[in-house]
Amino acid sequence: MLKVWKKVIATGNVTKPWEKSVPPERSRGEVVVEQNAACKGCNICVNVCPTKAIKLYDGSPMINQKACVFCGLCVESCQDGCLKQTSNYKLATLGGSLADNTGSELNNKIRRVLGRSLHIRHVDIGSCNGCDFEMNHVCNPVYDIQQYGIDFVASPRHADLLMVTGPVTRNSTQALLMTYEATPTPKLVMALGACACSGDQIFGESYAIRGAVDAFVPVDIYVPGCPLRPQAIIHGLMLALDRM
Repeated sequence: MLKVWKKVIATGNVTKPWEKSVPPERSRGEVVVEQNAACKGCNICVNVCPTKAIKLYDGSPMINQKACVFCGLCVESCQDGCLKQTSNYKLATLGGSLADNTGSELNNKIRRVLGRSLHIRHVDIGSCNGCDFEMNHVCNPVYDIQQYGIDFVASPRHADLLMVTGPVTRNSTQALLMTYEATPTPKLVMALGACACSGDQIFGESYAIRGAVDAFVPVDIYVPGCPLRPQAIIHGLMLALDRM
């Protein structure tokens, strides 16, 4: 016991503000189009992308970040050096009522009621567990989301937000819909990871996969990535709660 206390005292406080936790250089994040890049329209990046997240518009590549899995094949294959992979993880976007900038009554109510605390119910509807592992890390001593008044609960009846991982599968559709209905209003839904955001665009056409989360329930926050970093999850939560 004395050795444990000695280690605790020597280690000190490991928790730090999430936005100050800088990803390592090897970390893979957002793929961007280089400014002043001279794309020749060869379509190589389009053809090598395993999730068809890249399309050419007016001779320049456009990347669907919701479907990007950070594999880097497009960057490696681009002969013109038009694409660059960064470590940027702040890719969360708002949808549904939270994206309404007109100050709707529901939007204001959600931010007013949930702004000081947030209870999350996680729903895994067919993930590979990659995003689930990263989700678990937001509760560790380094990120400690409880310091922001955010925590996970065991029942959707106690939840303010549903955090959904994986694409919607045939076997999990009913569970997703029932969990959504059991969550009291006002409520939010977060699609976590590329699979939840883009659905069958990741796995391709399959009898088992039915699509993205927003095809079945309204999604308020999209947090893409494969896998996404814990900071990306916290960034999405803070963005939804208007703390950014």
